[in-house]
Amino acid sequence: MQAVILAAGLGHRLYPFTKFCPKGLLKVAGRELLFRHLYLLTKEGIEDFVLVVNTHNKKAFEDFLRKHPFPVRLVVNPFPELGNGYSLLVAKDLVTETFILTMSDHIYEPAFVKEAVRGQGLIYDPKARFVDPGEATKVLCQNGRVKNIGKHISNYSGFDTGFFVLTPEIFLVAEELARKKEPFSLSTVVQQAALPCTPIEGYFWMDIDTPEDLKKATRNLLSCSVKGRGDGLVSRLLNRRVSTWCSARLINILSPNQATLFTFLLGLLAALVTYWWPRWGIALYQLSSMLDGMDGEIARASLRTTAFGGWLDSVLDRVVDFAFLFFLSFHVPWSDPKVFVAICWAIFGSLMVSYTTERFRGAFGQDAYTLLHPLRFWPGKRDERVFLCFVLGWWGKFIWIFVLLAFITNLRVLFTLVLVWRTHGKV
Repeated sequence: MQAVILAAGLGHRLYPFTKFCPKGLLKVAGRELLFRHLYLLTKEGIEDFVLVVNTHNKKAFEDFLRKHPFPVRLVVNPFPELGNGYSLLVAKDLVTETFILTMSDHIYEPAFVKEAVRGQGLIYDPKARFVDPGEATKVLCQNGRVKNIGKHISNYSGFDTGFFVLTPEIFLVAEELARKKEPFSLSTVVQQAALPCTPIEGYFWMDIDTPEDLKKATRNLLSCSVKGRGDGLVSRLLNRRVSTWCSARLINILSPNQATLFTFLLGLLAALVTYWWPRWGIALYQLSSMLDGMDGEIARASLRTTAFGGWLDSVLDRVVDFAFLFFLSFHVPWSDPKVFVAICWAIFGSLMVSYTTERFRGAFGQDAYTLLHPLRFWPGKRDERVFLCFVLGWWGKFIWIFVLLAFITNLRVLFTLVLVWRTHGKV
């Protein structure tokens, strides 16, 4: 399957951002809009791209493609003032089969693209949670085909997402409109062709028209990039609010691995401070936990997820947890056998909670929280443990930290073992 991406627009509403950079090369969440299209569509099996540009922005796109060697053929629309319907027509000679059509100034989350490529005709969203209904193009579908389309129609079925799955026959309609020698829009082509309609809802998508849209798209992408399944109660209610706020401001500055190292060093600092000033060390430990999600958020939102990054984050978290509990243990009486046992079991259980879930992924090739649904709600995840340390530690209840961690973590490990045995074990 092929894909055509229209990038011949002049982007006046995004000035001054588009003064030196074409609209399709503006960055959202650390990645160019065009890169997102090429990357996500390549993952869905698209191997041939046609990029429609104008005379003025051609060189900028050529420079971009030299850095990112996707299989793209450029074609120039010499008359961008004739509208995006004409931009589609200039790609006619390079398209030979069913193809995807998108606009370079639109942005989609990966899950949307994965489902949309399996649709037909115009992909529309019945609800469109992330766009302004007053600004979005609306579409009325009857009997599974486009009946009417436009920004100001009052009777509509949903909103045009700017994503299409088309056949070369669409060019016949565009040619007919071009014979009138007047500007014509893609919406006009769509309506005259009475394209099939495919509804998709619940996913993030939007078009980028204004500078505020750039910020809004970054915030929404980060919100959609929250892992969710492995988060504990504290992360859902507190930590993610802080980490996504920070990620939105650092995503164009820090790489995912740099964010991992930053929170790791902050965690080590917390452990060292705990040795001399335990309350402040515990507060820093909680802060490092609140920021710990940044690396994953930045990685997913900027399409930079790697197996190495996930592995590095997991390993360094264990180092920080051990270092913190080790230095905190200097503030309780080691000589008391009961306290010593609590320290040992607290450290053991804290490490084993993460080890059992990571080993599940290694053994069964899937996320434990996906297959072992009850595990999501059982207490003892890292964010919950750190918050427990913060609450008890701030009031000086250091022994209780070790006692409760020993109980909660090892009970969770036991629950995980029983759950895996019941669902995957064989005698």
